[in-house]
Amino acid sequence: MTLGMISKEITESAFVSAKEMGLDFVEFCINGGDDGSTFFAAIPDMKKWIRKYGVEVGSVGRWKANVLKDDGTIDLAEQVLAIRLMEAAHELGCSNYICGCNYVDSLSYYENCTRAIEFFSCLLVHRPEGMEVSTYNCRKGGNFVNNPLAWTVIHGHLTELGIKYDPSHARYAGGDYLQETRDWGHRFRHVHLKGSMLVNGERVDDPPAGLDDTNWPVFLSLLRAKGYDRGLSIEPHSPVWTGALGEQGLKYTVSYMNKLLFRQEV
Repeated sequence: MTLGMISKEITESAFVSAKEMGLDFVEFCINGGDDGSTFFAAIPDMKKWIRKYGVEVGSVGRWKANVLKDDGTIDLAEQVLAIRLMEAAHELGCSNYICGCNYVDSLSYYENCTRAIEFFSCLLVHRPEGMEVSTYNCRKGGNFVNNPLAWTVIHGHLTELGIKYDPSHARYAGGDYLQETRDWGHRFRHVHLKGSMLVNGERVDDPPAGLDDTNWPVFLSLLRAKGYDRGLSIEPHSPVWTGALGEQGLKYTVSYMNKLLFRQEV
């Protein structure tokens, strides 16, 4: 497995930081409301930074984007942007694109699944050669393709569609992340390492992974049992762990995960 992190900004310093921490890749999220222009404009520079620092772009994703309109039809602008993002990712040597699908309340669950299948099918047809397309299990932006029921219907129909998995989302939604990994780990194409802490079933904070109460050793062992050998992307996400404390927390997570992965530390 490779180890990387989500970078909030597309800058050379993101690649430098990853290199200094001994990480393999950075991940970029072009979320809803962002037309991707900054990402597209940075492609020439990112190519240089990839070569200069030996740090890859491990994943490109789009969160919180309404790909379905209120009437249930596909937003063609979002569809075209998704295809452009996949092409840009491919140009950077990245083979992993992540996205979701919002739920339209005026439609039935069956109709929503049908529309989602239509949208993801389009991406699978138009993806560059070697590109993986995955859904994310985050609930943000109204994404409903985040649980075993949705996966059974949508991924059961689209056998080439993958899953980006984050244990914290399952935990906060009352799910069983170990059971979901056991049942669906063979479809995982990318994994986020975000800490989660619950007390009496209530969310308290998202401390750095390894300083939370997720059973990371068992989770990673389960990934190995499912044959997972892809990227693990660290996701700093806490309003408490910021600034100097956040940097210390990030370094702790890198060291902690290196030990679990039997990787030599920088």
